[in-house]
Amino acid sequence: MRLGSRVLERVLDLDPPVTRDLVVRRDLPVPMPDGVELLADLWEPRSGGASWPVALMRSPYGRRGLVGAAGVRPLAERGYRVLIQSVRGTHGSGGVFDPARQERADGLATLDWLVGQPWCGDSVVLVGASYLGYAHWAVADQLPIQVKALIPQVTESALTLEFLRRDGLALETPFVWGVTNAGPQPRGVLGGLLRIRRTSRALRTVPLRDADLAATGHHIGYAQDVLLHPADAPRWAGVDHRHRVGRVKVPVSSVAGWYDIFLPGQLRDFRILQEAGVPARLTVGPWVHQALTGVPFREAVEFGLPYARGARPAPRAPVRLYVTGEERWRDFDTWPPAGYPPRRLHLHQGAALSADMPAESAPDRYRYDPNDPTPAVGGIRAAGGGPVDNTGLEARRDVLTYTTPVLDRDVEVIGEVGAEIWFRSSLPYADVFVRLCDVDPRGRSVNVCDGLVGLSGADELACAAVRLWPTAHRFRRGHRVRVQVSSGAFPRYARNPGTGEPHATATRLLPADQTVHHDPEHPSAILLPVRRDPPCQGGSS
Repeated sequence: MRLGSRVLERVLDLDPPVTRDLVVRRDLPVPMPDGVELLADLWEPRSGGASWPVALMRSPYGRRGLVGAAGVRPLAERGYRVLIQSVRGTHGSGGVFDPARQERADGLATLDWLVGQPWCGDSVVLVGASYLGYAHWAVADQLPIQVKALIPQVTESALTLEFLRRDGLALETPFVWGVTNAGPQPRGVLGGLLRIRRTSRALRTVPLRDADLAATGHHIGYAQDVLLHPADAPRWAGVDHRHRVGRVKVPVSSVAGWYDIFLPGQLRDFRILQEAGVPARLTVGPWVHQALTGVPFREAVEFGLPYARGARPAPRAPVRLYVTGEERWRDFDTWPPAGYPPRRLHLHQGAALSADMPAESAPDRYRYDPNDPTPAVGGIRAAGGGPVDNTGLEARRDVLTYTTPVLDRDVEVIGEVGAEIWFRSSLPYADVFVRLCDVDPRGRSVNVCDGLVGLSGADELACAAVRLWPTAHRFRRGHRVRVQVSSGAFPRYARNPGTGEPHATATRLLPADQTVHHDPEHPSAILLPVRRDPPCQGGSS
């Protein structure tokens, strides 16, 4: 166990611990108002930790094994007692797991119990990544005075709602998560990995409502709800805690990743905190959702512990961003930072991209076939995402590319990215997927950010507004800026069948002929937040 602690310290680049001599009290029963008991483990130093604050985690992923060794131990060795609780219906806790909808009532009851324990003291810090961080947002506007700070990591206050938009069902993450975690729990890490693999293969099932059946042999309620109920349906009424963010009274340190599935919502939450005057800071690194990095632990120690002890952390800019391409950390006052006005780069005939307005030209065409869907390559995925070589993807006939000339100076892009694509399909229902890439001098094209929008009435020429993931990226001198346009990224997004049928019940998958227009009356473009100095190159500015 201690050897693992030392290895993890090196892997995460953490400072040496206060102690490695810990004791763990297992299966503490935490009563809920309805009589259900939730189980928790308490990690604490064997001696000398009487005044240590408590870090609270509430998790559906268990309390032992890798969760304990990699998620709990580093904090318990560095100044915290750590209480990790299994949420309702998971890993020995009573009741039925109803993802997201149960966390407010259970979280408030857990806090009431916690602050009444003789070992709790007067300082608690809420720490957690992904679902664990979301569980804290569910109670963030009604915290007892003992809570001194909140440290949400790769998470946001509305959790699944971005995935379930009517104009673009992000299929892979919520569905695979639902099958793996909301159904009967697989045995051990290997069982979980095998179920994820089977479920990923099952996503090609038609109709899609039978994908969980194909993966596990039975239907799973949450996975069915993901397919049947869009974000604005009554099913998700208790899931959205955005209205609580501005009511937080304790300091907040948010840790996010540029390739994380929750990034847009986490940045929204941070803006709400800043507008409400909450002491808040934001760190965004070059990470995917499941990246193992030491930054969240350092924030818990360097930000959470001082507040828990009645002090303040060392001064730091409110916003710290890792600028990809430049490959270094930079500090800013706000998100999005000032001084990055939107700049339009227009699509042109001949696969060109330039700040110049397009000339008269015929549209570009491609054929999208949901039976052979355009694949998701890298990008925003719970696992296997991030920046990758897009050469193979861009060689497909269902992907268009538009590229600037070689840049004669660096171009810095930091902020919200969007696209306006004048588009028409042979079918009334279609998707438009746009990806921003950095092409190096060797011709290697690496994705920076992307996004998708689903259209109805797509058989009429119209401008599709696509919101891409935010970014902080520097395109180096000698590189080129590239934009991809296609009609999907499967299985990250569900295949558009082209028929208008609901995703869950569609049985026909129709190929579609798509056209992208770029002429003076239909100036398709990507909108990049570009630093005023230096100006954007690769066309007139």
